[in-house]
Amino acid sequence: MELTDAMSTLRAVRRLRPDPIPDGVLGRLLQAATWAPSGGNAQAWRIIVVKDPRTKKALADLYRPAWDDYIAQGRAIRTPGQSEETQDAAKKMIKAGHYLAAHMHEAPVLLVCCFDPRRMAFTDAGQDRPSVTGGASLYPAVQNLMLACVEEGIGCTLTTLHCRSEPEVKRLLGIPEEWGTSALIPLGYPVGGGHGPITRAPVAEMACAERFGEPWAPAQG
Repeated sequence: MELTDAMSTLRAVRRLRPDPIPDGVLGRLLQAATWAPSGGNAQAWRIIVVKDPRTKKALADLYRPAWDDYIAQGRAIRTPGQSEETQDAAKKMIKAGHYLAAHMHEAPVLLVCCFDPRRMAFTDAGQDRPSVTGGASLYPAVQNLMLACVEEGIGCTLTTLHCRSEPEVKRLLGIPEEWGTSALIPLGYPVGGGHGPITRAPVAEMACAERFGEPWAPAQG
């Protein structure tokens, strides 16, 4: 598969079949993650592959109330000015999210991504806002893995709500005290169509020329 095809069809697939994923496929997904860049090439992350039904249920039990609270707060709900198409897409996303929360334990594999902050550079730590730059050493590996999922026909979605119960997750999985968690990724063969066409804002809206707010456009001629 061409890389551009994978990038332009990577969907959040939340409806997954319980059918097992061969270790050969899992190995290729994990290999793709290891190819990702990280600050100083430290690779200060690890991925825990969870297949045990009891552990998956325990993780799902921690995730579910966080999802319910997220929705109760009105997150991801329609806002004034949204088009009808956008509102419909949000409703479908929420419905799929409810499904995932109720059935996460049925996914054949749950990946828990964790990291060691002692080996990472948080170059924006002194700013008067939440620090985000540490993610530059973590999420490229997640993206690599998810792009590989497209090629392998594996459904996946990046979730982080488990972080609200991180101490419990760490105890469950034996994650060292000094480490944190960055993602919980359910994997499985899709119930429906899986990955496919996506809807995103145009380049002119997302990229700026020279100064913030000045739309970028390709040179003419």
